Amino acid sequence: MTAVKTFPRAAAALLLAALAVLAAACGKPGSPPAKGPRGDELPHYPVQTRFQLPDSATWQKAKRRGHFAVGVKEDQPYLGERDPASGEYRGFDIEIAKMMSAALGFDPKGIAYKTIASANRETALQNGQIDYYVGTYTINDLRKKQVGFAGPYYMAGQSLLVRKDETDIKGPKDLAGKRVCSAAGSTPYQRIKADHPEAVLVAYDTYSICVDNLLTFQVDAVTTDDAILLGYAAKAPDEMKLVGKPFSEESYGIGVPLKDPALRFAMDDALEAAEKNGNWKKAYDATLGLSGVPTPKPPRIDRYTVS
Repeated sequence: MTAVKTFPRAAAALLLAALAVLAAACGKPGSPPAKGPRGDELPHYPVQTRFQLPDSATWQKAKRRGHFAVGVKEDQPYLGERDPASGEYRGFDIEIAKMMSAALGFDPKGIAYKTIASANRETALQNGQIDYYVGTYTINDLRKKQVGFAGPYYMAGQSLLVRKDETDIKGPKDLAGKRVCSAAGSTPYQRIKADHPEAVLVAYDTYSICVDNLLTFQVDAVTTDDAILLGYAAKAPDEMKLVGKPFSEESYGIGVPLKDPALRFAMDDALEAAEKNGNWKKAYDATLGLSGVPTPKPPRIDRYTVS
């Protein structure tokens, strides 16, 4: 029994090493070697050089600085990944960040990206560390009390990632006694904690650590939005799979400072324009679409007001 258990652990370790070597050979450590977005195939967004937003303190600060400071993720395939070798960020969320910069009068090439963990997003916006945040940031009523949200620009759903030979876990009802990993402070973490207390919840700052632990048999499942999990599964389709149907609706928004509705509404306008002129679809097809998910219809933008 012990020998059987040791072998898959060793095999998983070899898989992780092989992924790292193969990714390095392609010049993009940590990204799907043959399937990740290529810089020369990404859309270009014209900069609105005459754009002005005098009612936005955040925009005015960026104007003085000469660029936007944007919070992102760096370990989510097809959504927001950083190449350790070049330092470049790529993915659908990165494209959304670039769209907003160009539409609001700043060259996307000048964006100062800052990797911010899920648990620190509100604080980073509140203390001015970043101007806006684009990183699988689910809009909900609790967060709306702390930050503003433009969008939504994408609709995802919470799901489960397991090892390919897993047969006991087919959905969230099968998590009793199972070690389930998610990002600390994330909506998926809170949902499992509230709705499935019988699961043994494990939390880390990033989902990439959860996936590493899944492959080395330290956890039984990883849970977050299906868009994120599909990217990880695409890295090693013979080792991991998604199970069951999505069991939530996660509307991704662009986080902005709470007291800057002018910036939020300007980004709503920019998103709507990008959906109409085809830039949204081009960005999706060049990034998240490569994971095998067909191009969806963009969600309706919610121009909410705060009482």
